[in-house]
Amino acid sequence: MTLAVIPSRYGSSRFQGKPLALIAGKPMIRRVYEQAKKSAAVTQVVVATDDERIYKAVKDFGGHAVMTSEACRSGTDRVAETAEILGLSPDDLVVNIQGDQPVFNPLTIDELISPFGPDPELLMSTLAFKIVDEREITDPKDVKVTFDTKGFALYFSRAQIPFPRDPGTKADFYKHLGFYAYKKKFLDTLVALPTGICENVEKLEQLRVLEYGYRIKVVITPYDSPEIDLPLDLKRIEKKILQS
Repeated sequence: MTLAVIPSRYGSSRFQGKPLALIAGKPMIRRVYEQAKKSAAVTQVVVATDDERIYKAVKDFGGHAVMTSEACRSGTDRVAETAEILGLSPDDLVVNIQGDQPVFNPLTIDELISPFGPDPELLMSTLAFKIVDEREITDPKDVKVTFDTKGFALYFSRAQIPFPRDPGTKADFYKHLGFYAYKKKFLDTLVALPTGICENVEKLEQLRVLEYGYRIKVVITPYDSPEIDLPLDLKRIEKKILQS
């Protein structure tokens, strides 16, 4: 089984009520849910929230939602609680889908879980996109990732990585898209770990995995997935939807 979970909370310091913001007439959470449902690789899609308004909005459009604890420290914890509520087996796959990326390509989910077939020992994967907009290389809003020769993550950062020491040095830079796939048994392990030092500094929960010695397979996708951080981003995404 492959379960796709969209963790969603109402509170946000930069954009209160973001999941329910309308984009071309539909709440953002609905657009994310509908994109996830298009993936042939997913058995079930569910929204995980601790807010009655989001829960009701999902139910109103016919989606599947579960109420999770208000005590969850991150989206990952909300995803893990959902997998437990739904009774997944240890080797089932759980996909964590970002709730603020309403125009992601459903094919990226297929790409995300593709390494698990050839590598039965794999525990976790994520997505990266080769940066084409130079602004994103240094913008702390856009998380960067570096990886080894076998495609496993070395580090994630809001800073520019790698950093060219010498002027004129050429390098490719990759943006982390924030989608994850895990074996359910590893997800349980992950949420039981204390918050890591680098995780706390950078405010990037995926760093907890690396800090405790686990590996993350990085899948390079040709599909970018723009996110909505602020209300002003809505018009940009809405224009993209209306032009498609």
